[in-house]
Amino acid sequence: MMSIFSGARPLPRAGWLGFLAAWLITSLLPAGAALASCLPIAAAPGQVIPAAARPGAPAAGNVRLTYLGHSTFLIETAEGATAVTDYNGFIRPAFVPDVVTMNNAHTTHYTPNPEPTITHVLRGWDPAGGVARHDIVFRDLRVRNLPTNVRATEGTRYNGNSIFIFEAEDLCIAHLGHLHHRLTDQDLGALGEIDVLLAPIDGAWTMAQGLMAEVVGQIRPAIVIPMHYTAGGLTERFARLIAGRYETVYSDSPTLTVSRRNLPWGKMVVLPSS
Repeated sequence: MMSIFSGARPLPRAGWLGFLAAWLITSLLPAGAALASCLPIAAAPGQVIPAAARPGAPAAGNVRLTYLGHSTFLIETAEGATAVTDYNGFIRPAFVPDVVTMNNAHTTHYTPNPEPTITHVLRGWDPAGGVARHDIVFRDLRVRNLPTNVRATEGTRYNGNSIFIFEAEDLCIAHLGHLHHRLTDQDLGALGEIDVLLAPIDGAWTMAQGLMAEVVGQIRPAIVIPMHYTAGGLTERFARLIAGRYETVYSDSPTLTVSRRNLPWGKMVVLPSS
């Protein structure tokens, strides 16, 4: 299958500079905090292979992402693990996934009644008012979270959102959820090196597009996939904000299959909802 991308440069993460960066990040973390394991190195020419949604797991070494709509993605791994982000019960695949993540900013981001057959239900907030902490492994998929705050009419809801990080096949995928603020150095250290960033670009309910572009610059992923938008023109406007760093590519398929071997650098991939 032909790739829709070509000519991408390798990720600049190798050698002594990478070790130095990891040491600097570690020094910024609070006592007792663990450095994220998302420190992959890409050395091959990059490409992303679009693939129609199909039954069966992706081939070994690959992770398949399907945009279901709004802020909901289906993530599938080579060993058959399935995860759905911002699971709300109505934007969902035709089957019950193994893992679901949720955030409670709006009802479009969570459901109070997830199916009891879901193996792991990971809420990005603590219903008891504490801090949500998740770090689970299911087959070849690791899922962990980084709590962030939510802006609300009654004031800031501390730890009301989570960035969820999905690790499989030496790839790190981060879903920003309903992020409402820039990230701190401690946040970035806990997040680790991110390959694919699922970023809300609505410009109103989460963050202004200019601020979200700054967050993308903080994280510096290889690929940005926009989400959480409906109005026409939002994609093009955000593309202009990051044009110096990311080339915008429009995919005909809601599904992308990515691997460490052919991961590109500097692409914003716009997926149609399935």
